[in-house]
This record gives sequence, structure tokens and C-alpha cells, in this order.
Amino acid sequence: MNLIGLKCACFYPPPHCVSSPQSSICRRSLCPIWQCYMSPQGRRYYVNTTSNGKRQWNATSVNTWSTSYNVPNLIICCALSFPTLSRSLFPHSRSLSLSFPTLVLSPTLSLSLSPHPSLSLSPPTPLSLSLPPPLSLSLSPHPSFSLSPHPPLPSLSLSLTQINCVTFPSLACMPEQQLLKPNEWSYCDFFWTDKKDPQSNGCITGFEVLLQKQLKGKQMQKEMAEFIRERIKIEEEYAKNLSKLSQIPLASQEEGTLGEAWAQLKRSLADEAEVHLKFSSKLQSEVEKPFLAFRENFKKDMKRFDHHIADLRKQLVGRYAAVEKAHKALADRQKELDLKTQQLEIKLSNKIEEDIKKARRKSTQAGDDLMRCVDLYNQSQSKWFEEMVTTSLELERLEVERVEMIRQHLCQYTTLRHETDMFNQSTMEPVDQLLQCVDPAKDRERWVRENMTGEIRPVDIEI
Repeated sequence: MNLIGLKCACFYPPPHCVSSPQSSICRRSLCPIWQCYMSPQGRRYYVNTTSNGKRQWNATSVNTWSTSYNVPNLIICCALSFPTLSRSLFPHSRSLSLSFPTLVLSPTLSLSLSPHPSLSLSPPTPLSLSLPPPLSLSLSPHPSFSLSPHPPLPSLSLSLTQINCVTFPSLACMPEQQLLKPNEWSYCDFFWTDKKDPQSNGCITGFEVLLQKQLKGKQMQKEMAEFIRERIKIEEEYAKNLSKLSQIPLASQEEGTLGEAWAQLKRSLADEAEVHLKFSSKLQSEVEKPFLAFRENFKKDMKRFDHHIADLRKQLVGRYAAVEKAHKALADRQKELDLKTQQLEIKLSNKIEEDIKKARRKSTQAGDDLMRCVDLYNQSQSKWFEEMVTTSLELERLEVERVEMIRQHLCQYTTLRHETDMFNQSTMEPVDQLLQCVDPAKDRERWVRENMTGEIRPVDIEI
């Protein structure tokens, strides 16, 4: 039976899979060429039916370790088997019956791309979530596997690349990923990697870029409120000056129909001043105050988002370091086991056999530790991934809400401005009517009647 660890498909949905007829209990998603079998101990083994029989790996389980993630259908299982060595490997031994561990991944990672039940997405657009590529271990048989008693060394999957302790699929090994929200240029699709900070030699995370966008938007909103405040000051000053000008007694002695039109024009200044005063008051209550009051706790909310994602990222960094440390420890244990095995090939002794058993136990424990660290890392990355999607979509919603709020209140500004023009026009209508009634002849008649000194004209002297 050829037991080969399935490779993780990372972000990509698996092909159509069928359940094994051999086990109704095991309802896993498998490719058509794979079948699932249950061992007497209840362990699942995945068999590649196309290559069955080409390579035999014993599955006599001595020590096993398995775990399941907190993400649905994401399981990593490792079974340690110990194939018994043939006496032909050690011709000088009399009754040697030793066994050494061989790591068998079953499977390395089986990934189902259903959304996490705790992930709530606010936009109505349906999402097809794909988890980030979990850190996986891959095994390749030792070059002299049939003759070598020691196990192959688990290595980190070559199909992944690591950037600041976050694992990504290698572009050389993976096809193009499907976006979570195609054709929408959504935040949740384009801010996963870090980029160089232009102001320093460090890096800035994609989430920090999103936060800077939010903080910049808040600053722009504040500056718009300051602009409206300056506009209000201009209106108030203008109204004050108009009212003051209307009270200046210039040309107050103008008479007749022209004098009436002039007096009405001066009175219209006072009416216009009142209109502009009301306009400034409405600007303050309907535009400036909403700008200032919109999301008063915005910075606190952004800090909360920042701290939450930063904590998850720190945890991810720590657990990746633990994976590297555990991988190095396993390599050291394997070297010790190889050394003891070589000593046993040269000279057989009970002490060396006991040392090999101890080295084997240490190697097995190191393998368990590595798998546990990989499991914890993948859990942390899955949690970080979910929170990144959730929070980035929330920031996207907040940005849309901010832009829409500003647009609505700027529309209110233009409406008030049009209303002000209409009121100003109404104050000019009486002036226009009186100006149409100005009649120089009537003014002359009225003035003559009021100021005439006599209508008898002088005559010449006669002798």
C-alpha cells in the first residue's frame, strides 16, 4: 500500500472529490485517484491508487500524533511507524531486532475551503473564502530508503515562500489565485503582503496601509470642516458689513421716484444681510457640525483594530520562530540517530543499542514537537487571515460610509447656497420695481411745485 501525504492546495479549491467506499465513517474530500482506509487503531490512511505497489512503506504504528485545527476540515496528521530492520543490514549481529521511526504524513494537509463559522461579513456580496496556505511538512523518501534504517527528515514545503513570517504560495508552483471579491478592488484582496516604508528602512504591513488611509480620510474630513468654518466667518462678516452699510445716511436727501428707489435699495441691504446671516447659521448646523461629530471615537476604534491585528501578527512571528527552532532540533536529533546507527554498523554492543533507542525516542519527540509547532502556527495564521478579511471589509465599509456622508453634506451646502441666491433675488425685486417707476418728468414736476419761486417772467423796459 503506497501511503503518500497529500499536498496542500493552499488558497485554491480542491478538485472534485469522492468518499472512500471502504469507510463510511471517513467522509473526507479526496481527489479521484485517492482512497481512504481505516487502520485497526482507527487511523485514516490515504492511498494513491495509480501508484499503488510501486513503493512499499510499512505502517506498523508505534507512536502517533495528530491534531485538528480550529478551522473546519483542516487536519494535519502524522503517524510514526517503525519498520523492523533486516538482519542482512548488520551481518555481524546475532539476534538483532531493532526498529527506527519513519514519518508518514496522512495526509500532510487536507484543506476544505468553506468559510469559518465565526467569520461574519457585512457586505451582501457572497464571498468564497480561501484560507492562507498553511505551513506544511513534506517528506521525500531517502535516496537509499530500502537500505537505510533512519527516517527521511521532514522539510518545510518548497511550494511556499515566507515573507516576514507569513507563508505564501510560490508563484512558480501555483496558478493565479481567485480573488475573494472579483471586479470590486476590495481591501480584502490587495493588502496581504508587507511593503517597504519609504520613510525608513523597515517594512509596513498591508493592514497599516489601510489604517493610514482611514486616518488620512479622518484628517481630510477635519480640514473640510475647517474650510466650512472659514466660509461661515466670511458670511457672518459679510452680513455684518451689509447691515452696517445699510444704515449709512449717504444720498439720503435724494428726492422723487429716484429717491424712493434709492431708499429701497438701502433697505434691501439689511434684508440681504439677514439672508446671509441665516445662511451662515445653517452652514454651521447642517454642514460643519456633522463633519465634526461624525465618528468622534474614530481614532479609538482604529487603535483597537490596530492593536488586535498587531497582536495576532506578533503571535504569528513567535510561532514561526518556534517552527524554525523545532525544525532545527529535529535535524539535530536525526544527526545523532544517524551517528549512533553508523556506530552500530561498525561495532555491535548493548550500550550502542540502548543509545539508539534513546536517540530514536528523542527524534520521535522532536518530530512531535515540530508537528505541534506547525499546527500552532497554522492555527495562528488562519486566525490572522480571518481577522484580516473581517477587519479590512469593515474598514472598506467605513470608508464608503465616510465618502457618502461628505457627499451628502456638500450637496446640502450647494442647496443652501442656491436658497441664499433665491432670497437675495427676492430682496432685489422691490428695488427693480421702483427703478422701473423712476420718471424724471414727475420728479421735475414735484420738485418744481415744492420749490418754485414764481411763474411771472421778467419783461423789457419801455420808454
